[in-house]
Amino acid sequence: MPPKEPPRRRVPGPARPARPRPRPSAGRPGQPARPAPRRTSRPPVRPVRTIRLGSPKPRLRLVSLGLTLVMVAFVVRLLQVQAVDASALAAKAEAHRYQEYTLSADRGEITDRAGIALAASVDAYDITADPKLFTPEESKIRDAPEQAAALLAPLLGKEPAELAKKLRTPKSRYTLLARKQTPQVWNQIKDLKKVYERKAEPAEGGNGINLLGGILSEPSTKRVYPNGELAAGILGYVNAEGRGAGGLESMLDKELAGKDGKIRFAQSGGRRVPTAGSEGTPAVPGSDIELTIDRDIQWAAQKAITEQVTKSRADRGYVIVQDTKTGEVLAMANAPGFDPNDLSAANAAAMGNAALQDAYEPGSTSKVMSMAAVLEEGVATPDTHVTVPNRLHRGDRLFKDDVDHPTWYLTLNGVLAKSSNIGTILATGQLGGTQAEANQVLHTYLRKFGIGSPTGLGYPGETPGILAKPRDWSTSQQYTIPFGQGLSVNAMQAASVYSTIANGGVRIEPTLVRGTKGPDGRFTAAPAPRQTRVVSEKTAKTLAQMLESVVGDEEGTGTKARIPGYRVAGKTGTANRVDPELGTYKGYTASFAGFAPADNPRITVYCAIQNPTKGDYFGGQICGPIYKKVMEFALKTLHVAPTGSEPARMPVTFKASE
Repeated sequence: MPPKEPPRRRVPGPARPARPRPRPSAGRPGQPARPAPRRTSRPPVRPVRTIRLGSPKPRLRLVSLGLTLVMVAFVVRLLQVQAVDASALAAKAEAHRYQEYTLSADRGEITDRAGIALAASVDAYDITADPKLFTPEESKIRDAPEQAAALLAPLLGKEPAELAKKLRTPKSRYTLLARKQTPQVWNQIKDLKKVYERKAEPAEGGNGINLLGGILSEPSTKRVYPNGELAAGILGYVNAEGRGAGGLESMLDKELAGKDGKIRFAQSGGRRVPTAGSEGTPAVPGSDIELTIDRDIQWAAQKAITEQVTKSRADRGYVIVQDTKTGEVLAMANAPGFDPNDLSAANAAAMGNAALQDAYEPGSTSKVMSMAAVLEEGVATPDTHVTVPNRLHRGDRLFKDDVDHPTWYLTLNGVLAKSSNIGTILATGQLGGTQAEANQVLHTYLRKFGIGSPTGLGYPGETPGILAKPRDWSTSQQYTIPFGQGLSVNAMQAASVYSTIANGGVRIEPTLVRGTKGPDGRFTAAPAPRQTRVVSEKTAKTLAQMLESVVGDEEGTGTKARIPGYRVAGKTGTANRVDPELGTYKGYTASFAGFAPADNPRITVYCAIQNPTKGDYFGGQICGPIYKKVMEFALKTLHVAPTGSEPARMPVTFKASE
């Protein structure tokens, strides 16, 4: 057994002071005394424990360290924002706070010589949108882009899917829906917005959100052509960005376009802050261009050639009207044409200016240059006898005239009047001691007349024609070039040849622009065209008289071009045509060229029709009447009076016995 613990000794505690005993309270007189309270036993009082607080210093140090770290982070970030990244952040804030827009310059007008607008700019609107307002969160409509697109598509002429895709770009605050819409279209959209604004009102049961509230507009301009197809081949057109893309619109785009400006303003929430002001540079309008074209003469020429091309079922045709004294082009009409107001409906093949861009063999209208060389070189006169057989063998070919005939006894004047190919070959053969020398002389004159060189208009896409050097002429070309086959021209070159003769033998480069009027209203005339002496005045006058025989003499080929009261000089042409697709001869080019009054020329008219397939194809038959219509109209429009003098009658034939 384990030993027992010894009993613990009781250690007496410290002595406590004795508490005084309460005395029994004496009662008031007459009352019994209060009995003394009973003593009860109390538990021993435990000693009071004192709670001591911990030292606050460690906690203060920890808080101070945390605050210090926070302050250091703020200071570092502040230094980064204000010193290191200050410029980048400022630029970013600037970009978000300020909005910059381009102010489109008003494009200059193109007018005719009387100031009548042929191309002008009118107010328009670019239709834009804020895609964020079409998100489900903002619009409260899950398919808001699709609903809005379905409403706008018929007005903007766009596909709904295309518009919906643009509206579903929630990270963007701007998208362009359609360019250059008319004020009428924007008014229709505004009316539609008002309808949906009323539907959005709480009183109507709406949610307060306008479905089309995010559709906006920006002022712009749109190019319009008040006369539709009139002179479209000359004017050209502008592209979707408003820049010249064809014709004079492209050629003179820098002058017409002006200079765009800019405006910068504060914005908030996609809207301009009106009290923040704005800054920028204003747009500078483009210059107005005044053409040499006469709108009324252009209309007459275009109407005449369009009707004949349709009637003849031809590929195309052109008419040029030129002032013989100044070289100014009064009309340049093409058929078929196109409407630059609606390029989507235009035939791509008709959108150019065929009168300058087509190269073709001119045929007999080119014979006047051969006759000019013969007269100027003095190897023959209008009365020189030329015996013309039915066939002529030269080189590797047997040549003939347009009609079979017995041997003709023609004067040089008669060779031109009856448009004899054989007679022209025989006459030009006298230009040199050898055929090679004759070729060189003829080539020199063709170049002087402007064949094989640009006309000087500077028109985009203009062809210089084709004229090979004499050493490169084939055996057949030596004999075909004199009567207009084997070389190529454009219609303006062909017209310029006759204007040169009408102007006394001096070639004036044709012009289409009279001058420009700047934003300040000042008119600046175009530079004077270059002038070149081609043949003498005597030769030119003689040629004019010979050309009168073509129209005035009963044996001439141009009798349908006669104009009562006026003396008319002209020449027919019917050439074999090279098919541009096949590269071989197929069909014909019919033409007529001339000027009036023949004794005091004022106006040149040239007409050509490519590949007529119905009815006549001879130049005198289908182009002669066009020449007459257009020339009569031009003479009356410009108030050109008949001279009243009688033409000189030159002999066409001679007797074989002479």
